[in-house]
Amino acid sequence: MGQRIVTGLVAGTAFFCLLWLGDWYYSLLLVAMAIIGYSEFAKLNGHAWSRWDVLAGFVGVIILALTRLPESWGVSLPSFATVSWLLMFALLAATVFSKNKIQLEHAAVLFIGAIYVGTGFHYMAATRELDHGIFWSMLTFVSIWTSDAGAYFVGKAIGRTKLWPAISPNKTIEGALGGLVLAVVAALAFAYFGSEWIGYGRAALIGLTAAIAGQLGDLIQSAYKRFRGVKDSGNLLPGHGGVLDRTDSWLIVFPLVHLLTLIP
Repeated sequence: MGQRIVTGLVAGTAFFCLLWLGDWYYSLLLVAMAIIGYSEFAKLNGHAWSRWDVLAGFVGVIILALTRLPESWGVSLPSFATVSWLLMFALLAATVFSKNKIQLEHAAVLFIGAIYVGTGFHYMAATRELDHGIFWSMLTFVSIWTSDAGAYFVGKAIGRTKLWPAISPNKTIEGALGGLVLAVVAALAFAYFGSEWIGYGRAALIGLTAAIAGQLGDLIQSAYKRFRGVKDSGNLLPGHGGVLDRTDSWLIVFPLVHLLTLIP
C-alpha cells in the first residue's frame, strides 16, 4: 500500500504539472503515454514490438495521438480517415509479405489497439488546447475520478448486487450507481464555479457520460485482461500496473464527450 501511495503521488504530481503547463509539455507527455500504452497492448496480445507490423502500429498511434505539428515544419497532420486507412493497408499488406506468418487476426488486433490508444490520447490533448482547456480537462478528469472513487467506496460500504461478476467480480450495481451520482455532483460543482463557461444541464451530462462510459471502459479492459489471463497490462507504475490500467476510463470518455459535442 505504501508503494502504491508513493507512486500515485509522484506520478499524479508530475501529470498535473504538465497538464497545467499545457502546450507541447502536455502533448508530448500524452504521446509518450500512448507509445507505452500501445506497447503494453501489443505485448498483452503476444506481439513483439520489433515486428514491422507492430512498428507500423506505433507510427499510427503517434500520428493519431498528435493534434498538430510545430508550425516551423510547414506541414499539417493527415486526417483521421487517412491515417486509419494507411495503417489498415500496411497491416493487411503485412499478412501478404509475411506469407501469413502475420495473420489477419494479428492485423485486426493491432489496428484496434492503435485506434483505441491513439484516439483516446488525441482527445485528451485536444481538450487541453481548447479555450479554457484546463477547465474542460479538469472537469472531465474529476468526473472520471469521482466516479471511480464513488464506485469503490459505495461498493465497499453497501454493495451487494454484482455488476458483472464474470469480468470484474468486485464491482457492484450499488457502487456503479454511487459513482454515477458523485460524478454528476462533481460536474455540477464545476458548473457552479465556472458558470460563464458551462451550464448545469451540460455539466450533468458530462458527469453522467464520464461515469457510464468510464466504468464501461474499465470493464472493457478487465474483459480483455481476463481473456489473456493477466492481472495488469504492465508494471510501469509500481502498485498501479501499466499505463493502460490507469487510463482505461480516459481512453473511452474523452473521445465520447467530444463526439457527443458535450465539450465545445
